[in-house]
Amino acid sequence: MVAAVLFDCDGVLADSEAIANTLVADDLTARGWAMSPHEAERRFLGLSLPQMMPLIEAALGTMPPGWAEALSERIAEEMGRRVIAIEGALEAVASVRAMGLGHAVGSNSSRAELEAKLARLGLAEAFGGRVVSYQDVSAGKPAPDIWLRCATLVGAGPEACVVVEDSIAGVRAGRAAGMRVLGYAPPGSSPGGTAEALAREGARPFARMAALPALIEELRGE
Repeated sequence: MVAAVLFDCDGVLADSEAIANTLVADDLTARGWAMSPHEAERRFLGLSLPQMMPLIEAALGTMPPGWAEALSERIAEEMGRRVIAIEGALEAVASVRAMGLGHAVGSNSSRAELEAKLARLGLAEAFGGRVVSYQDVSAGKPAPDIWLRCATLVGAGPEACVVVEDSIAGVRAGRAAGMRVLGYAPPGSSPGGTAEALAREGARPFARMAALPALIEELRGE
């Protein structure tokens, strides 16, 4: 039985990771930790800013007060101006809605970043208030809290929810919540988001967002 589909945002709905990784890499490089956007993706894929802080402070020492908040604001501003949708993502969301299934978004992004991305993509209305940031729960991914909160918002039990993720942290969160997980791994995915990496964590990988509706229908028949 499938009653709801729960979407990650970055890398699943929003083609946002290059923007965020560039801003993070540029900031850290300016502070003395030379880093490319690719390296930022490798180190921080799927992590919230609070989860990144111990790694950053291990390299640079204690960060200035308000640093994380200021960086998050810059990221949100850029997302609101420039982010585009993952190819096929808008159509996939529309298909899930047409199936009559519950749907929500759960992300390790801040509320401001998440709202900016969904507004830019024209998805704010589609998800309504069924949007969960790491700031809305006690612990972000890979803890199950975000996905369990999403399940509550759509009124479905964990066993009836399917999570769509692209990171190891997100897959682990979905599995810890007792949900089935589909792992979006397009060609060229980072090492932490390849089909093989996601499958090892218990996800069923797929390479094209256009394939998602058929996969959901298949799971509904199981």
